[in-house]
Amino acid sequence: MHGIQLDEFALIIEGDFRMNWKAQKVFVGLWVLLLGLMVADHASAQEAGVTLSGTVTTSSGAVANAKITLKNAATQQTTEAQTDASGRYSVQDLPAGDYELSVSVEGFPITTMPVTIVAGVSKMMDVTLGGAPSLGDLGFSSAQIQGSPQNQALLDKRSHMLKIHQRLGLIAAVPMIASVATSFGASGRSTSSTDRYLHLALGAATGDLYFTSAYFAIRAPKIPGTQTRGQIRAHKILAWIHGPGMILTPILGGMAFSERSKGERVHGIASAHGPVAIVTASAYAAAILSVSVKF
Repeated sequence: MHGIQLDEFALIIEGDFRMNWKAQKVFVGLWVLLLGLMVADHASAQEAGVTLSGTVTTSSGAVANAKITLKNAATQQTTEAQTDASGRYSVQDLPAGDYELSVSVEGFPITTMPVTIVAGVSKMMDVTLGGAPSLGDLGFSSAQIQGSPQNQALLDKRSHMLKIHQRLGLIAAVPMIASVATSFGASGRSTSSTDRYLHLALGAATGDLYFTSAYFAIRAPKIPGTQTRGQIRAHKILAWIHGPGMILTPILGGMAFSERSKGERVHGIASAHGPVAIVTASAYAAAILSVSVKF
């Protein structure tokens, strides 16, 4: 009787142990699975949350509506964004990897640079645009730059004539500076006929080069619908100062030359020759700087 009871008790104990061990294995398995899901979700959240941001500027300030293109080097997938009124941009949810950042703004060459995104670390990348005035600064739209063969031929001719205009304009600055320098000897109390004739010759050379340069600028063909802006607009505005000045200066200079040659003191309207020449030379120098320095 007692033997049967002991055997039954042993079987009950063994069955409970097996049931508990199975339950423990199930519990441990569920815990490992849950822990794995939590780690994977946390890693995914970290990777998807990476943000690339920055500011696009030029030497004159922030650039609004700049096109931002980010290309993944591994997948070649691109993501685009645009700068706001403050020049800021933001590209979110980027996976880790190497990228190429491109910034496109009308009137400037496309700027590209490499960017490396690290998982869980947001990155700042500011871009400063620079370079010489482009065709966009000259008032040509993208459609006009890439337009018909006729427009392209006009553009080529215009570019060629404006290059000649620029070179002659720079050459004209040399006798102009020399003419201003010799004006003090030509108009002083101890002036001589040699000083006056030297000043006259330098002034004549300046005028010839100036008006030849102006001819190429005026005769350069224009494409209808173009708008001048930026530094080229400033260059043209200054032409309305040094242009009339280059006409008045030799007229007033001729009157002053005649009066000095007669032994008379320069008087009347001829006495404005010096101030007009200085204003003209200053405006001319500013016009050259306006297309030589990017601002």
